[in-house]
Order: sequence, then structure tokens, then C-alpha cells
Amino acid sequence: MPENEHFENVLATVAALLIAEDQREAAELIRAVPAKLEETGWDNWNGGTALWTVFLEADPEHYARLGSRRAHLEEAIAKRLQAVVAPSTRDGYSVQIIPRVVPRADWRSTAANISEATRRNIFDGLRLDQVLWHGRLDEVEFLARTFDLKSLPSTDPRFSDASGDIWQHCINNNDWDEDWVYSDKRFNLLSCPTPVFLQFLCETVHPVVRPERDEALRLVKHYNDQLRTEAWELVEQEKIAGRPRFEFRNLRESTARSVSRARTVADALDAAWMQKEIERLEQSMERDPALAIGTAKDLVESCCKSILAKRGIESPKGADLGDLTKLLAKELKLVPDDISQQAKGAENIKQILRNLTSLTHNLAQLRGLYGSGHGRDGKHRGLEARHARLAVASAVAFIDFVCDTYRARETSG
Repeated sequence: MPENEHFENVLATVAALLIAEDQREAAELIRAVPAKLEETGWDNWNGGTALWTVFLEADPEHYARLGSRRAHLEEAIAKRLQAVVAPSTRDGYSVQIIPRVVPRADWRSTAANISEATRRNIFDGLRLDQVLWHGRLDEVEFLARTFDLKSLPSTDPRFSDASGDIWQHCINNNDWDEDWVYSDKRFNLLSCPTPVFLQFLCETVHPVVRPERDEALRLVKHYNDQLRTEAWELVEQEKIAGRPRFEFRNLRESTARSVSRARTVADALDAAWMQKEIERLEQSMERDPALAIGTAKDLVESCCKSILAKRGIESPKGADLGDLTKLLAKELKLVPDDISQQAKGAENIKQILRNLTSLTHNLAQLRGLYGSGHGRDGKHRGLEARHARLAVASAVAFIDFVCDTYRARETSG
């Protein structure tokens, strides 16, 4: 391949060809990601030709979203590339989309980190409500539950460690401000690792620290109002003497499991539009529940239309989600009539299958009441992220089942 400047001109020409042929996703990929050219082989046939590969380096998130479309995009770009270079060389060219590798020195410690702004909002709320962060324990007792105070330094030369220092100024003399811990460099709560910060919050609502249930629940609501914007929340793990004990969890992990199954379905159906809806789900489930609920309904609709099209059945014009799912249920026999009534659990099996198809109707109703696409009056209060996760999980359960059924029917002929 010629020099770098000419390589850029070749790529620009390839992009122009793709646009002219309405292959816009491939053209946008060339524009959006770095490209490098490497000689990757040699073919002795016909006097010898060099084999070159154009590597398109997509960010890991972008690479993952492409899914099964990568092979189609590589083929489309390579075909136009070969057409551009053919008049000037006999060399062979291929295209490969790869994840871009960049330095990530702090990748182990900063994943899903909670911002300093969110941490400040939480502490400011505690200040405004004059909440004792250590509850009914003294400061030393409370902090020793999370930190090794004997290994932390003292700010008072009379004491050898943080334990004695804190006792002197919080219990013996009581000459520190009540909120001193929020800015103390030894605990570094504004920028410490996320698990340490979240464990501190969990301890503030532990039954031993705050035995009054309603007070603990009010604090958890305050925490979660802030944490959910960064995909974290405190959830009840168990009860101690009838009082809830809380732990933290990452909302993206549960979201990722649903989204992962949805991607598998979209890949199996080779449905590019479903991939776009799944990407929208990822971005909106926590931050825009109304959009996520609307997109969950759209995802089911796209799945129904994709499978019906593959079965050679045209979706009726103006058909709503209920019409589509009924048509698909009939085509795939989602509720089989040939289960013997004498079979153990036959009625239970039928009822589960009927309920699965009714999920889509409820999704459509939910979207109409609370989803995107409708104006609201000033008093309207939308649903929360947990409702969006329920809607998405329901949608994914449906498309996962119907896709598996579709493939089973195709295999059996």
C-alpha cells in the first residue's frame, strides 16, 4: 500500500463508495475508528503477491455492540477496498475489525466508580438533616467496623494511631465537628474505592448502628436517590431481629445479564434494528425509565416482525403489538393444543405459555401509561428504574423464548 497520505485517500474513497451504495454503517465505521495497515502474509501464486490487512480499531464497547454484524461490515469494506486499489496493485487486501487496545493503568480500581459530586450530595443530605453518621455507637466503635484504626496514623502527637486520636477528640474532649469524618484524609471518603465508600454507607444503616427501622429506611432512600444515577443501590440482604441489613449492588450487572440475552437473540435473527434498540435500552434503563419502557415494547415488536418475515409471513399494516404476538404465537404454536390433559402439570404448562404471550400486552399498556411518546400534565409522576428493569426483563424473557422456539421449528422443518 502507498504512503499514509494515500492510504487516507483510499479509505475516503472506500467510504464514498459505501455511502453511494447505502452502506452507511460501514462508511461511518471507517470515519469513526482508527485504521492501520499491516502486511500479514505472502502468496507465491502468480509470481508472488503481498497480503495486507486493514485493521479497524473500534473501542471495546463499540466492538461489542457490532456483534454478528462485524463479518458483514468487514466483507462490505474489503470488497470496495479491493476495487479501489485493483488498478494499481496485484496485492491482496482484507479488512478486520478489532477491539482497540489503549493504556488503562487504573482499570482495576476505577470501574463503575462513584463520582465525588454524588458522594458530596449524600454527605450534604446527612448534614442538612443533622444525621449522626455513627448512629448509637461512638465514633471509634463505628469506624472500627470498617477500618483498621490501629494501622492509621494519629493527627495528635500524644497518640500512636487513629483509634486514640479519635477517642481523644470525639469522646474525651468532643472538640471536633460532627461531620469531620467526611473530609478526613485518612478515610478519604470522597475518593476512596467505591466498595469502601458503599460499605461505609451500609454501616450507617446497620441494625446495630441504627435500630430504628423507619429512620434507616429514610436514609437508604436518600442514598439510593443519589446512587442510582451512577448505577448503584443499597438493597436489603437479610433481617437481624426483624430489622433489615443492607448491602450494595451494581445495577449495571443485572442490566447486563438481560441485555446480553437480548443481544444473543438479535444475533440469532441477524436483526440490525434490534441491536439499535438494545443499545438504547443500555443507555436509558437507569437514567430514563420512560424511554426504556417504550424501547422494551419496541424490542418485542421488532422481534415478532423479524421472525414472521423469516417465516415468510407479512406483518399486517397497522397491526399493534397484541396482533403481532397473537400471529407469532399461532405461527410458532407457542401454546400447543396437543399437550395431553392427562399429562402431569399439563394445565400449568399451558398457563405459563399463555402468560408469556400476555406479557407483551402488558408491556404495551405500561408504555401507554408511563412510557415515552406521550405528553403529561404537571402533576404526572413517572415510573422508576426498577419498573424499567422489570419491563426489560419481561421483554427479554419473551424474545428469548420465541427465538429459541423459532430455531427449534426451523431445525425440525
